[in-house]
Amino acid sequence: MSNSVGSERSPYAAFSGPNLGYVMEMYERYKDSPESVDPELAEFFKRNGAPAAGDSSSLTSSVPAGGGSPADYRNVLSAYRLMDAIRAYGHLAADIYPLNDRPKDATRIELSAYDLSERDLEAMPASLFLNDAPSHVENALDAVNYLNSLYTGKIAYEFAHLIDEDEKQWIQQSIESGKLSISLNAEEKKQLLDRLTRIEGFEKFIHRTFVGAKRFSIEGLDTLVVFLDELVRRSEEAETKKMLIGMAHRGRLNVLTHILNKPYEMMFAEFAGVPSSPFLPEDGSVEVTRGWFGDVKYHLGALYKGKNGMDRFLAYNPSHLEVVNPVIAGQTRAAQENTDAPGIPVQDTNAAYAVMVHGDAAFPGEGIVQETFNFSRVRGFQTGGSIHVIANNMIGFTTEYYDSRSTHYSSDMAKGFEVPIVHVNADSPEEVLAAALFAFNYRQKFGKDILIDLIGYRRYGHNEMDEPMVTNPVMYNGVHSHKTVRQLYGESLVSAGILSAEDVEKLDADVFAEMQRAYDKVKETSADSNPASNATPEAVLAGYARDLQTGVEENRLRQMNEELLTYPENFHVFSKLDRILKRRQDPFNGKGKIDWAHAEQLAFGAILQDGKPIRMSGQDVQRGTFAHRHLVLHDEETGEEFVPLHHISGSNASFVAYNSPLTEAGVVGYEFGYNLEEEKTVTIWEAQYGDFSNMAQVMYDQFISSSNAKWGQQSGLIMLLPHGYEGQGPEHSSTRIERYLQLCAENNWTVANISSAANYFHVLRRQAAILGDEAERPLVIATPKSLLRHPLVGADVTDLTEGHFETVLEEPNTGSQTNQVKKLILTSGKMAIDLAEKVKGSEGFEHLHIARIEQLYPFPSDKVSAIIQRFPNLEEIVWVQEEPKNMGAWSFARPYLQEVAGGLPVNYTGRIHRASPSEGNGTMHKTEQQRIIEEALKN
Repeated sequence: MSNSVGSERSPYAAFSGPNLGYVMEMYERYKDSPESVDPELAEFFKRNGAPAAGDSSSLTSSVPAGGGSPADYRNVLSAYRLMDAIRAYGHLAADIYPLNDRPKDATRIELSAYDLSERDLEAMPASLFLNDAPSHVENALDAVNYLNSLYTGKIAYEFAHLIDEDEKQWIQQSIESGKLSISLNAEEKKQLLDRLTRIEGFEKFIHRTFVGAKRFSIEGLDTLVVFLDELVRRSEEAETKKMLIGMAHRGRLNVLTHILNKPYEMMFAEFAGVPSSPFLPEDGSVEVTRGWFGDVKYHLGALYKGKNGMDRFLAYNPSHLEVVNPVIAGQTRAAQENTDAPGIPVQDTNAAYAVMVHGDAAFPGEGIVQETFNFSRVRGFQTGGSIHVIANNMIGFTTEYYDSRSTHYSSDMAKGFEVPIVHVNADSPEEVLAAALFAFNYRQKFGKDILIDLIGYRRYGHNEMDEPMVTNPVMYNGVHSHKTVRQLYGESLVSAGILSAEDVEKLDADVFAEMQRAYDKVKETSADSNPASNATPEAVLAGYARDLQTGVEENRLRQMNEELLTYPENFHVFSKLDRILKRRQDPFNGKGKIDWAHAEQLAFGAILQDGKPIRMSGQDVQRGTFAHRHLVLHDEETGEEFVPLHHISGSNASFVAYNSPLTEAGVVGYEFGYNLEEEKTVTIWEAQYGDFSNMAQVMYDQFISSSNAKWGQQSGLIMLLPHGYEGQGPEHSSTRIERYLQLCAENNWTVANISSAANYFHVLRRQAAILGDEAERPLVIATPKSLLRHPLVGADVTDLTEGHFETVLEEPNTGSQTNQVKKLILTSGKMAIDLAEKVKGSEGFEHLHIARIEQLYPFPSDKVSAIIQRFPNLEEIVWVQEEPKNMGAWSFARPYLQEVAGGLPVNYTGRIHRASPSEGNGTMHKTEQQRIIEEALKN
C-alpha cells in the first residue's frame, strides 16, 4: 500500500488477469534477486510485501504462462500512483483561495508525470481503482477526473501524515463515497442566503452607524458563522450538552450575535456606550457576566441556553492571541466530568466539546497553540477531540504570510500531532458546511482533534480605522474588487432560478431595516439610563469571613490516617517508601510532627469528606518534586497504581492528581478554565519550582488576577510555588513573589508565604470552604523546599483539630518581656525559620520579638498593629527577607507597615538591590545569609 494515503483495498487489487500474473511472476524473481526487476517495481514490493492469497485468487488456468506485457503492468501501476498522488497532493492544486492570489501546483498530479495518456486511462476499468464508484465513473480516466473533483476543488484534504490506517481509510472512504457532500434544496439555499445576509448586514450596519468604531469585523470570513451553525445543528442531533468556543477578537461580535444569540439591541447599546443589560432576553436564554471595571466589547463572552438542550458558551478573552485555548480546553474537561463519587471522575466526552478559532498568523506563531494540542491525547487533559478552525485571512496585522511563518500553510504545525487538516474556500458556503460535517463526524468517530483551515481574506485593515493600502497594496487592490460571499451566493441562486435579483436586494434591505429598528429602540431607552459605576463592589471589599474555623476532629483525622496507610492485600509498596509513609502514624502516637505533605494529605481527605472534589496537576505532583508527597503509589512488582485518597471512609467526591506535560502556561490556563466551569472543585496547580511559573505569566496577568474585575468571573484556583533560598543559584530559588504582590488589589486574590504545616492545612480547608461564595478568589502560596520536613515547620495533631489559618504567627521564644522589646522583626517564609533556629534558647534576645507574616495579601495590618501596641518601648520595626531588596515582599509591605508604625522607623535588613534573584555560589549564599541573620538579631 502507498505510504501516503490509506486504502481499503490491497494495492494488488488494481491488477487482474495477465497483469496480475505478470506481477506475481516478477515478485518471485524479486525474492531471489531484487536488482533483477524494474526499480519502481522493486520499491513497490518493498513497500507492500508479497501479494496475499486473496490477491491471486482470480488467477486461473486462463492466465497464460509468462503473464501480461510489462507495458500493461506499468500503466496500471502508474494509474494507481497517480490516483494516490491526487489524494495526497491534490490540496496543492485546489481552488481554496477566494482572492485567487496564490499559485496552484498540479505538477504532482499531471498525467505526463506518470507517462500516461488519456487513452491509456480509458483502456482500464474504474473498478480496478475505486470501490463503489459512481455510475458515471466507468474507466480510469473517469476515476482520475472524479478524484480531482473531490480533492482539488474548493475543499481540500491533508491526511497522508496520519499513522493510523483505520483513520486514513475512514477519511478516504468518507470523501470518495460522497458522504461529505452537502445537498441543499431550494428552501435551504434561501435560508443560507438569509444567514449570510444577516452576517454581512450586521457588519455593514455598524460600519455605517458607528463610523470609525473598532469591531474587528468578520468580513471576508463570513462563513465562519455558517461553519459554527452547522456544528450546532450536528451537536443537537448528537444530544451534546455544551459547545464551548474560544476565539480572539476577529469576528467575535458576529459570533456573539448569531451563534450566542446576543440581541442586536445589546450589541448596539455597547457601541453607543449605554447600558446593554435592559435588552437581555426576558426568558433568561442569554447569560452574560461583567466585572465592575469592565472590558472592551470584543473581549466579552456569553452563554446561550439552547432550547434543544444544548448550551453554547463563548469564553471571555483578552487580546493576547491564542491564550484562551488551554482555558477553554480546561472548561470543556470540567463540563464532561462527574465528580460526585470517590475515585476518578467519570468523563463523558460527548457531553461537551471545544471549538477553538485561531488566527492564521498566530496559529504557527504562538507556542501556546502547540502546548494545547499536546493535551489532546494526554489522560489528565484530553477532551475527546477539539475542533480547531483557522480563521485564515492570509495576513497578520500588516504581515504577509511569507513574513509570518516558515511553512507552506499556516496549519502545518498540527501535522505533528497527527491531526487531519481540511482547507476550504471561505467564499463557498456549501463546502464550508461539508467541512463542518466532516469535522464533527471525525471527532465523534475517533475522539481526536481536527483542524479546518477556513481560507478567506480581511475586507478592512486590522481594525476599521487602518488603511491597509499603505502596507499591503497588492492584496487590497484584490480585496476591493472582490465581491462578498453574500453577493456571490446570491448571484448563484439567481442563476439557478431560485431567487430573482430583486429578491436578493430586498432581503438585504429588510435585514438593514430590522437592525435600524433595533438601534432605534436603543436610542429610545438610553435616554433614561444611568451611567455605570466602576466602583469595587462592597461584597468584594468585604472579603471572606475572618478566622474561619477549619479544624477537624481528632477521631476523624486518626481514622483517616490509618486508612491512608492501608493498602490492598496484594499491593507491594516500594519497601523504602513504605517505611517512610508508616512514620505518619507516629504523630498520632505522641511521637514526632506532622510534616508538610502529611498535613496536605489530611487536608485533602477532610475536604473530600466534606463533599468537595479535588483536582491537582503539575510536573511530578503525584510524587512531589522533592519526593515528599506520594499521592499515587506504584506496586514495585507490577507498576499498578493505588491512590489511598480514593479509599477513605465518608468521602463522597472525586480526587485526581495528574503529572502534567512539561509546560506551564498551557497547564495553568487549563486548570483556571477547569475551575471556572467546575467551581466546587478544589483545583490546584503546582510548579515544579516556583520560578517555572514565569512561563505562565500571561495567565496570571490576563486571567487569574483580573478576570473578576474585567468579566465578573470568579476563580478559586490554588497555585503552589516552591520558594526558598538554599544556595542553589538564580534558578529555582525565588518564585518571584513580588510579581504576584504587584498585581494585588481589590481583594483579587490571596498571596501567602507559609512556614507552618498547620497553617497550610488550614489555608487549604479555608479555600475549599469559600468555593462558590462571593468571597471566592484565587490563592497563591509560596511553599517550602528544604523546610518540607523541618521540625519547626511540623504540626502537632492538636494544631489541626482546632483553630484556623493564622495570617500572622508569632515566635514563641521572643517577646515574652514586653517592656524590654525594642525591635520588632517582621519576616516571611523560610527566613522566619532561619531566624527561629537562632533564637530557640531565648537567651540574649530579650530586646526583640519576631512575627511571621504568613499572608502577604490581603495584608494583615490589624494584627500587625495589635502586636506593635503590646510593646511600649519599641524603637524600630525591621523587615527581614532573603530576597534582594528590589524583590520579595519588602516594597509591597513597606507602605502597610508605615501606616501602622505610629511614627516608628520601618527599616530593612536583607540583600541589596540585585539584577539576579540569587547568588550562583553556595558558599557565597551561606555567608550572605549568615550576615543577614546576625544583622537582624543584633541589639
